[in-house]
Amino acid sequence: MLHKRLTLISALGIGLVIVATTARGTPSAVPKAYAIAEINVTDPVAYKSYVDAVTPVVADSGGKYLVRAGVVVPVEGDAPTGRFVIIEFPSLAVARSFETSPQYLKIASLRQRASRSRLFLVEALRLTERARPRIVSFQRRFTRH
Repeated sequence: MLHKRLTLISALGIGLVIVATTARGTPSAVPKAYAIAEINVTDPVAYKSYVDAVTPVVADSGGKYLVRAGVVVPVEGDAPTGRFVIIEFPSLAVARSFETSPQYLKIASLRQRASRSRLFLVEALRLTERARPRIVSFQRRFTRH
């Protein structure tokens, strides 16, 4: 149990440092946003058609896949039962624009017919220059042990 806690705390600390280092810029910089999806595929062949169609639309919209399926390790509660996808966008406005674009709406029905999904758009924290050193020291505090 202690190992799981230390692993979780270390992962959270490293994640915060990653967010801090990618949020460089002025304190008024627009925070990034993430499309997060849990997808239970019901028709793998049709879902493959969706993946093939959506990949260039994501890229053209300024999105970048950070997680696409992969291994999910439950730490607390139940793990997602299907695929897990995280797409990074330059801002919440860009993520919303992607979700409502004619190009995406045209192919979204492929995913809807081939899976059951839960989708969320999440805006990242606005990190200021002042907050960054605290986050770095938080990460160092838990990884030295």
